[in-house]
Amino acid sequence: MSLNSMHTLSIMASPSTKEFIILGITHEGKTFRPSDWAERLAGVMSQFRPGGAVPGDYISYSPWCVPNQIDGYKCVVVHSDLRQAEPMAWDFVMNFAKDNQLKVKTPSEEAAGLASKN
Repeated sequence: MSLNSMHTLSIMASPSTKEFIILGITHEGKTFRPSDWAERLAGVMSQFRPGGAVPGDYISYSPWCVPNQIDGYKCVVVHSDLRQAEPMAWDFVMNFAKDNQLKVKTPSEEAAGLASKN
């Protein structure tokens, strides 16, 4: 299965799903721009972390919202713990994906797509 043929994951996935991948690919199959969107989104979300932000700490990404790359496409891995800890932050990230018509997958869906390529 290629990234262009992936179907969209409903935001209301199984309660056992722990991570979601927001892919830098629109539902139309176009690469999302700007090219640093994943780093920007994860940067905005960096304050939302286990135990909260600590004044004086170095700037780093939250473990709940991490930029990454899959098959050369930018993506952001969002952990469901963000939803329980900061519901408004979760809504912000998921609405970002929805508003920009980005594909959202689970790691198991992504792994299945990669395995079918081999």
